[in-house]
Amino acid sequence: MWKQFLGKLPRRSQNPDPDSPRNPTSSTDPWSPSSLRTNATNPATKRASSAVFPTCVIAGIEPLLAFKDVPCSEKMNLFISKLSLCCGVFDFTDPTKNIQEKELKRATLLELLDFISQNPPKLTENAIVATCKMCSINLFRVFPPNSRSSNSSPSENENDDEPALDPAWPHLQIVYDFLLKVITSPSLEAKVAKKYINHSFILNIIDLFDSEDPRERDCLKTILHRIYGKFMVHRPFVRRCISNVLCRFVFETEKHNGISELLEIFGSVITGFALPLKEEHKLFLCRTLIPLHKPKSLGAYFRQLSYCVNQFIDKDPKLATVVITGLLKFWPITNSQKEVMFLSELEEILEVISMTEFQKVMIPLFRRIAYCTISLHFQVAERALFMWNNDQVINLIAQNRRVILPTMFSALEANAQSHWNLGVLNLTLNVKKMLAEMDNELAVACISEFQDEEKRKIFAAEKRNEMWACLENAARLQPVSSNTPVLVMQ
Repeated sequence: MWKQFLGKLPRRSQNPDPDSPRNPTSSTDPWSPSSLRTNATNPATKRASSAVFPTCVIAGIEPLLAFKDVPCSEKMNLFISKLSLCCGVFDFTDPTKNIQEKELKRATLLELLDFISQNPPKLTENAIVATCKMCSINLFRVFPPNSRSSNSSPSENENDDEPALDPAWPHLQIVYDFLLKVITSPSLEAKVAKKYINHSFILNIIDLFDSEDPRERDCLKTILHRIYGKFMVHRPFVRRCISNVLCRFVFETEKHNGISELLEIFGSVITGFALPLKEEHKLFLCRTLIPLHKPKSLGAYFRQLSYCVNQFIDKDPKLATVVITGLLKFWPITNSQKEVMFLSELEEILEVISMTEFQKVMIPLFRRIAYCTISLHFQVAERALFMWNNDQVINLIAQNRRVILPTMFSALEANAQSHWNLGVLNLTLNVKKMLAEMDNELAVACISEFQDEEKRKIFAAEKRNEMWACLENAARLQPVSSNTPVLVMQ
């Protein structure tokens, strides 16, 4: 029995494996899905709900011994052997196929997870290589086009809240849990592991965030965050890769399933930025985070994006003017739902902005708020008027009322006279009363100016109508010839 068992254990070789990432002569990426699948599986592929899984050619896999049945000196070899056993990938679109092999692989994965959870001895370099290879073969894969986005209308996609769940998740979940345990285990030395959990490995991890399965994206979020924390040498590369994904989403595709998770990771990364902020981080805010307000799908990741922006402002209050200017630049004039989100984010920024920075942008800012106040969409108008219930906003307005009140009073008077929504009308009257109590003399002057402006508009309209009437009379008295244009009134 021992001979049979030892015959299955991998032999240590002095020659480097040509498919191993340690081999510098290998011309292909060792962790790429194509190279891994070529070595472990049949090239023929089958489509799953959110991933393309090759059909496994391994048949009749036999279980290995349990860890408790081998001496401590052999446990690491058994660990590597079990990892090799789990490199077989099966087709989960057919639940009746390879049932015994799937159950055996699941049981082996659970054994590996239990072993690594018990803080084993320091993982050898061969064990790290085998771990990365097994995780890469099982996790790194190509996603097919999103059938819902390609075959259905945008309105149908918005109403379809059911996520596409991966049929291979019973195995994928254990592999993700195992990878997380390995990364966080004290048995893994970062100095050794960084050669194999390298840029290629991390890039493939980030590519998986486009999975349609929210359970997988949640696991990836935790794993990438742990990688960022443990491998300091890879931190700039991780930030650069996330930035590239976000920029591609904004400026090219506007389609990605994991934007909210990536932003959530970056939100925790921003909290660790040292002061003063590097120019690299400020450029990320200006060139990536602020343009992320542009896509139509903003609602899917607005909470995480707003948190990241606020973290930057907490780190450097001078960035508040940069953010407000960017929001005004990308203001969604024809999208009422996004306007409500923008107003909410503006209010959060105004709660922490300094007076000096506020005065730099207050004129264009309240000009935009005035436009929102008279919006025919009652939710936009209500959200703009609700800002006047914020004590910090009122304090900013009170100290700059000579500039802000003349900008706002025309919109408030127009609402009070003609807005169709009763709720907006009541809010408008309350704001007018508040401003009158703040500075009654200025409020009266603003009302007088508004009335004078209305009279000027009426006079200009009457003068314009008279001019058109004179032109029509002159055209009517003009003799008609073959080349004379005729104005037909209906």
